[in-house]
Amino acid sequence: MVIGGPTASGKSRLALDLAVRLGGTVINADSMQVYQGLALLTAQPGPGDLTQAPHRLYGTVAPTQRMSAAHWRDLALAEIRGCGDRLPILVGGTGLYLRTLMHGIAEVPVIPDDVRAAAKALHAHLGGPGLHQDLAARDPEGAARLAPGDTQRLVRAWEVVVATGRPLGDWHRVAADTGPADLSFHTLVVEPPRDRLYANGDARFVAMMGQGALEEVRAFLDLGLDPDLPAMKALGVPELAAHIAGHLPLIEAVALAQRHTRNYAKRQSTWFRNQMPDAVRVDPGADPHSGYEKLIESLSSEIFAIIRKTG
Repeated sequence: MVIGGPTASGKSRLALDLAVRLGGTVINADSMQVYQGLALLTAQPGPGDLTQAPHRLYGTVAPTQRMSAAHWRDLALAEIRGCGDRLPILVGGTGLYLRTLMHGIAEVPVIPDDVRAAAKALHAHLGGPGLHQDLAARDPEGAARLAPGDTQRLVRAWEVVVATGRPLGDWHRVAADTGPADLSFHTLVVEPPRDRLYANGDARFVAMMGQGALEEVRAFLDLGLDPDLPAMKALGVPELAAHIAGHLPLIEAVALAQRHTRNYAKRQSTWFRNQMPDAVRVDPGADPHSGYEKLIESLSSEIFAIIRKTG
């Protein structure tokens, strides 16, 4: 079972409740929740969640590492096959991870260090809009899918087309024969209304601050990590790091992190709408009381029926 959706949509709670009802194992499909050291800021499951159902691939990767979609796919397949008679429930907002699992991916050649350095220098010189314009001349299709402010993906797309001579989209399109043909997937996308999604994200970040997010980031910065590592770009880390360094008042850092979270949620929503159009759409928060229980019961019955049919 695959549950996707934007950040703060309620997909993790839905995955846990279905795991309890169906006897499932929750497997992480979020590119930031794989990292150690940011359990609070990346909303990894807490001790109470872990006692209710098995959870896998949360906080298992050192923040000094770079997790690729292909590597995550290998880890996820191993966890799926290790579930035994439990139902694997993959949940996360990293669409590329989910697409890689369900449809396969071509392994892009390693990007040379000089190309990585050139991408970083070009972004520093031109900024997001300038790099986006340069990418548009090299890879119009890829640039059309990315916003100038989507720095990590923008730099990645530029690196790939410069290093390989082929757009990233071309590499993805040749992946059909790498998908796990022995698996079938029942896909859900959690899709609350935009205003509630944004309000949830704002409230969650405030709650994280009350639970110690600033102290978590302070300890994370003490590791002395390369600022270009993916884990250093997790939502909230750059903003709170700027406050810790004395560059931003705390209230401004929080507001900026909330805004970046809303922007990210918007991009995720667009991705799931365009890339997973056939998935079942659900809104667990439409009726937070009796409606939610009915949704869990309905989905559980549907999954049980599929399991009985497929054996």
